[in-house]
Amino acid sequence: MSEYAFPPLAFLHMASLTFPVHDPASGELVDQVTDHTPDDARAAIVRAHAAWGAWRERPAAERAQLLRRWHDALLDHKAPLAALMTREAGKVHAESLGEVDYAASFVEWFAEEARRSYGEIIPSPSRDRRLFVLRQSVGVVAAITPWNFPLAMITRKVAPALAAGCPVIIKPATETPLTALYAERLAHEAGIPADVYCTLPTTRNAELGAVFFEDARVRKVSFTGSTAVGKQLVAQSAMRLTKLSLELGGNAPVLVFDDADIERAVRGTMAAKFRHNGQTCVCVNRVFVQAGVHDRFVQQLSEAVQALRSGRPDDPAVQVGPLISARATQKVQRLVDDAVQAGAQLLLGGQVQGERWFEPTVLTGVRPDMSISQEEIFGPVAAVQRFETEEEVIARANDTPYGLAAYVYSEHAARCWRVAEALEYGMVGVNESLIGTTVAPFGGVKQSGMGREGSRQGLEAFQELKYVCYGGL
Repeated sequence: MSEYAFPPLAFLHMASLTFPVHDPASGELVDQVTDHTPDDARAAIVRAHAAWGAWRERPAAERAQLLRRWHDALLDHKAPLAALMTREAGKVHAESLGEVDYAASFVEWFAEEARRSYGEIIPSPSRDRRLFVLRQSVGVVAAITPWNFPLAMITRKVAPALAAGCPVIIKPATETPLTALYAERLAHEAGIPADVYCTLPTTRNAELGAVFFEDARVRKVSFTGSTAVGKQLVAQSAMRLTKLSLELGGNAPVLVFDDADIERAVRGTMAAKFRHNGQTCVCVNRVFVQAGVHDRFVQQLSEAVQALRSGRPDDPAVQVGPLISARATQKVQRLVDDAVQAGAQLLLGGQVQGERWFEPTVLTGVRPDMSISQEEIFGPVAAVQRFETEEEVIARANDTPYGLAAYVYSEHAARCWRVAEALEYGMVGVNESLIGTTVAPFGGVKQSGMGREGSRQGLEAFQELKYVCYGGL
């Protein structure tokens, strides 16, 4: 068991309708959480809309101060937050601790950006007019967040929305509502009003999502999740032209060239592939290795994968924990089995170790036509493909409907620039695989989404531009 205790959270939202939250590592019950209904969502929208005027009229400095208090509270509760995250999401101890820091960094960043939401003065073409542009809050925001980053994906949406003057309603993932509720409680204790920031755990995901698009008072929906669900939300948004930000699925490649620093490339691939057991949207999905270093890279990668320690995620020494569900395990097994049957070589792993456990795995001889090359694996499987030329691998890396993140390893500066610019992805890491940071825009192209989170652009996503022409001067 973890050395850290975490508080019981069921008292936060007591109701007759509840659903259980289970530990994916053990299957044990962690807590019971209120199962909110569409009527609860409608009531939250009414309250949020009523609170919008007072919240947006608060000076940016006051909103920033409240966000800063929330930031400090998150860090003050780092140990229990991380323990709770590990318990409900199966994320290993070190990664949970790191996520609390990452999540808090968004709150700090947008507390600072709230003070810098500058307008614009436009030189007028007429002597008797003055032209300027205001940035104003978009209105009530509904945010739908995933289970794999149960805290950071919340703060990355809530902090900029609050900084911009928008009330926010969070619908967290059904698998991981407890971290969301804990974060909400800390925000309220920091002074952020309850009607301005509300969390609605539910098993009625589609029904609550529909409410957000039916009600004209919801001006913006921000979603992180699968591309399939994202497409459904785009269709629903057409009813009222609700503004959308979508951070969707990926099929991230890593391109390792003959002139790469192989040790660095292996470390980077390991970090980008096995983070949270391969269950992130920016995890490496396809490993492309040039022929001249293929065998050497595969040998070092296999040694690194074999050294990974699997086990209970609350053990600080463990690097690989459970998958989020039995269904996820079954999907990974299907992709590996299909690849082997189609001719890929299984070098390491490849077996289910329990209902939600899968061995860290290395495959070689993978081809573009295999399902494992086309679907998001979301599991601890490194699927290696050999390539010969730069032009060939760029074409193969871009041959996907997705375009979230890509990674390049080469010691040749000109090649790094060429390849980074040629890859059709919203984010490219060059000789670096841990590219997520508060200060840079996060998001994809093609079917990996629309809009950006984090950075200056993350605040702008929750603002409208208003042009004012002042005449008769």
